[in-house]
This record gives sequence, C-alpha cells and structure tokens, in this order.
Amino acid sequence: MNVAEQHSQEFWQDKRVWVTGGSGFLGSFLVAQLRERGAREIFAPRRTDYDLREIGDVRRALAEFKPHLIIHAAAHVGGIGANRKYPADFFYDNLMMGAQLMHEAYRANVAKFVALGTVCAYPKFTPVPFHEDDLWNGYPEETNAPYGLAKKMLLVQGEAYRQQYGFNSIFLLPVNLYGPRDNFDPESSHVIPALIRKCVEAQARGDDAIVAWGDGSPTREFLYVEDAAEGILLAAERYDKPAPVNLGSAFEISIKDLVETIARLTGFEGKLIWDTSQPNGQPRRKLDTSRAQQEFGFVSHTTFEAGLRETIAWYRASLNAPGVLRERENVYVMQNEPE
Repeated sequence: MNVAEQHSQEFWQDKRVWVTGGSGFLGSFLVAQLRERGAREIFAPRRTDYDLREIGDVRRALAEFKPHLIIHAAAHVGGIGANRKYPADFFYDNLMMGAQLMHEAYRANVAKFVALGTVCAYPKFTPVPFHEDDLWNGYPEETNAPYGLAKKMLLVQGEAYRQQYGFNSIFLLPVNLYGPRDNFDPESSHVIPALIRKCVEAQARGDDAIVAWGDGSPTREFLYVEDAAEGILLAAERYDKPAPVNLGSAFEISIKDLVETIARLTGFEGKLIWDTSQPNGQPRRKLDTSRAQQEFGFVSHTTFEAGLRETIAWYRASLNAPGVLRERENVYVMQNEPE
C-alpha cells in the first residue's frame, strides 16, 4: 500500500457515509469504492425508503444513520426529450432534494457535505474549455436550464452555509457520465446508452439504418463512471474549499464521431440518418479540469474507447439477464447529465 492509499484508508475507516442515489448508476460505483477504501458504514437506501423531497424522510434518515459525511449523488435526470417534456419536475425535485438535505445535514452536525452539480449549470455559450470562474456568466442551455439551475443552487446554498455557519460543503461539476449499469431506457436514456441500444437492436433486426437527433455537429466530453467515482472520493478526502470544481476527462468528441464510433464498436454497418428537426442541445462542452488536478490530484485514466467497450459489453450481457437491466432502468435517482 502506497502513501496515498494509506491516507485514503485512514480517512474513511471511522466514517459513516450516506450516499444519496446510492442504488443508482454513479451511486453504485461510489458505494463499491467506499467499501474498497474501508469506510466504516455506508448508507445507500432507495427512494422508496427515504424520499428526499419529503422533509420527514430526510430527518428520519439523518436520525437513524447519523452520518459523518454525505455524498449527494441523487438527481432526477433525463435526456433532452425528458427535460423538454417535464421541466417543472426536474426543477422542483432537484431543488427540494438538495435544499432540504443540506439544511438538515447542517442541523444534524454532519461534518462534510459533497454536493454534485451538473455541467448543465454552465451558460449556453461558455468559452471552451469551461472554467469554473465562468459559471455565472450567462443563462444555461434552454432545454435543460430548469435542471441545471436547480442543481446550481447547491453551490449557492453551500457557500451561504459555509459563510454563516462554518458548514463544510463542497461542490463538484461532473461532465456527462457513461459506463456499465447506465440507464438504457429509450424514453429517458442519455446519448451513449441510447446509441448503443439503437445499434445493437438494429443489428439484431437486420435494419439498414438508425436515426440520431440533431445534425451531429455539437461536441461533448464524457467521463467514465468509475473515474468519476474516484474523483468524487478524492475530493471528499482532500478538498475543503467553497470554490466549485469540474470533474472531466479533458477529451472532446463531436456527436457525429461518437455515433460512428459506437456503430463501429457494436458492429453495426448500416446508414446513419440525422433527424435535424430535433434539437442539438448546447453547441460545445469541454471542461477545464486543471483545478481538480491541482487541488486533489484527480486525472481520469480510462480511455474513451476502452470505456465504450466496457459499456457495450455490459449492455450485451444484460440482455441475457433482463432483470438486471430493468432494475437499473427503474432506479429513479441516478446521476447523469442531459445532453
């Protein structure tokens, strides 16, 4: 065990940790890595047991578990289509979950609160790469602004509670996540799982084409879910400042290249048709990740193609165990980002 690993083990060994959304996509990897780091106790209930929109459930969970540290990974999320259809739900649910949880955590003397924001909080037209100092220089992309602004309030709340109460809250901004256990439901999935499913199903049916939204010109940055979990736990261990911090891979790819890459890796050889009547979303997304590296030593290490191969393999395996796939799709709180 090296010095860094020893420090990590020492940090977590006496900690009771509550991971909200812990049965979801990102949350399940956080729980697994917390176990590897030797956390004393990990609390990761489902929404059916503790609904974070209900103040009574928040207070009950805090009283029962008495966590030293909370990682707030829960979110009501979806792709562009879901955000356009249910903007009020995305705003209300995310705002209420975050505001109530942080306030009650402060009242319960929780030692540290790790709040996960969203890249959707950035202005629609932000200089690329996105730097944390530009977070307030404009309005978010319209299709996911209600979600992005609701999550952004965690930053405002954390800064206010730190100033008035000395409450230790940090705010992290993960870019779009992907990986095994992602949500592959065609009604609510994000771009990578949606495209993987389209290609695999088209290949199985013998279709000669698939349809993708937009014109393929926007760019996106993606972070492999295991890398994201590592970055979040490093921040929990080493970062105690109010300034927000980006978590990303520093790799940017156009949606056109993404579709072509997924088609190649899944073996789909048909045509790619672009439905330009559908929105592109934000024109470009790429984060400046220097602050995370400087402050707590986080650098992603999974190459994009390797991560895609793992994700495709997991999805294909899940088709032979459909109960696993249904369970993942029915988790209400799973952290990811609208495209």
